[in-house]
Parts: sequence; C-alpha cells; structure tokens
Amino acid sequence: QVQLVESGGGLVQPGGSLRLSCAASGGIFIMGWYRQAPGKQRELVAAITRGGIINYADSAKGRFTISRDNANNTAWLQMDSLKPEDTAVYFCYIRLLGESQNYWGQGTQVTVSS
Repeated sequence: QVQLVESGGGLVQPGGSLRLSCAASGGIFIMGWYRQAPGKQRELVAAITRGGIINYADSAKGRFTISRDNANNTAWLQMDSLKPEDTAVYFCYIRLLGESQNYWGQGTQVTVSS
C-alpha cells in the first residue's frame, strides 16, 4: 500500500518562506505538489521526475524550488517570496514507475497573510 507523509505548511506573512516535504514508499517516478484554493480547481505547482526533470507552474517559477532524494523517496518544495494568492491546501502526489494513476497525500494548509 502506497503511503505519503506530508509536513510543513502553516501561516506566513507575504514575502516569507515555507518548506513542504513529502515522504513516500515504492518505486517512484514522479513526485510533486498540486494546490487547491477555496472555490478553485486543483492546479499543479511543481513536479520532478526520478531523473531530475522539473516542471513548474508559471506562478511558481522563480519563487519555488522542488527537489528530491531518490534514495529516501523524499521531496521538498521550498517556497519563497510567498504571496497571498499562494494561499491554498497543498497536496503532495506521486506516480509510481509503470503506473498511470497518482497517489495523494492528506494535504497541508498554506496561508499567506499579514
């Protein structure tokens, strides 16, 4: 059974930083995060493949950095220069080698407010 454990998130002032982490089990191909703000659809924030290919949403480019440790099946999302519009629940996800479905973490709240 695939398990994801998320940590990080919280309340931060505009311009501040937060770091999310996600640990999982299995042969993982892709690790990443989506986010969902109230009344909006879930959207991709960033993702990284096992080989290190990275994809960022336009809103994350230049401010967020995703990284991973393949040996420990852990990924991190460093979020800098946070804006109020970054407020959302952030969901870690993974995709296993040879599979097409995503597995999801429980989500963590990120609130950017003064």
